[in-house]
Amino acid sequence: MPPARQFAILTCMDARLDPAKFAGLSEGDAHVIRNAGGRASDDAIRSLVISYKLLGTREWFVIHHTDCGMLTFSNEVMRELLSKSLDTASFHNGQWRDPGTGGGSPAGDYTEWLTIKDLAKSVVSDVIRIRTHPLVPPRIPIYGYIYNVSSGKLVEVPEAVSLGQSNGAKRAASGGK
Repeated sequence: MPPARQFAILTCMDARLDPAKFAGLSEGDAHVIRNAGGRASDDAIRSLVISYKLLGTREWFVIHHTDCGMLTFSNEVMRELLSKSLDTASFHNGQWRDPGTGGGSPAGDYTEWLTIKDLAKSVVSDVIRIRTHPLVPPRIPIYGYIYNVSSGKLVEVPEAVSLGQSNGAKRAASGGK
């Protein structure tokens, strides 16, 4: 059950991403945790903690990507779309449009959709959130990258990598001082 290479990757659910390919993995090498945007949600952190505590991972990677759909909307846009209908929206000329069929719900108002405005900042934010979580031991290094879907290259986010190291935990918790 433990991953052979003893690391975990948190990345996006985007169908264009193949974590095995961009990380050079074989089956059984690593844990791959995926969600919309590859964000450090409570559930993603839960999975990372299980990966470490019960299955022995020793380092973690947060990998966001270019051309991510999470860059195309805000919490407000998602809430508005859901309030109008629960049917699938469409994206035209840079804007989301609801089909207007009715039957929406205000329940979307109570969800933080973890949208992305800036890729590098979102990677840094997620690394800090994981690094400062009380269930994450400081000895686990956390790395931050952006995967370029056009070139297939992983690009390091230096600030995220710095903050993801064990000494980065103190800086992140103190607001970077």
